[in-house]
Amino acid sequence: MTIAVDFDGTIVEHKYPEIGKEKPFAIETLLQLQEDGNRLILWTSREGELLEKAVNFCHERGLDFYAVNSNQPAGALFAGQAGTKIIADVYIDDRNIGGLPDWGTIYEIICKKRERKHKKRRKSLFGKMFR
Repeated sequence: MTIAVDFDGTIVEHKYPEIGKEKPFAIETLLQLQEDGNRLILWTSREGELLEKAVNFCHERGLDFYAVNSNQPAGALFAGQAGTKIIADVYIDDRNIGGLPDWGTIYEIICKKRERKHKKRRKSLFGKMFR
């Protein structure tokens, strides 16, 4: 699955333009989600030097993203063709309706969603094989 994750208020406490204190279990959960085979995109309003600081903050903790504010890894887009809409299966953002659940709950929700997605895929393949 592709997961778009916000930075300020989600991975770290909201102290923009500064970088806030790391939210408990945010980095660990994101690393586990990557290990589980998910593709992570950093999805933030930061840009320029402020974006670079956020990317470096995560990198220093062992978290590197598939892409940053894009659907494609750096260098994969043609010059002048930056997309503005991030397409993902799941969006993790502190500004969603209901606020940001704790990272343990986020992990459980994503695991259940991924499991349902795989069941649908298997069921659909099984149905095609025996028609």
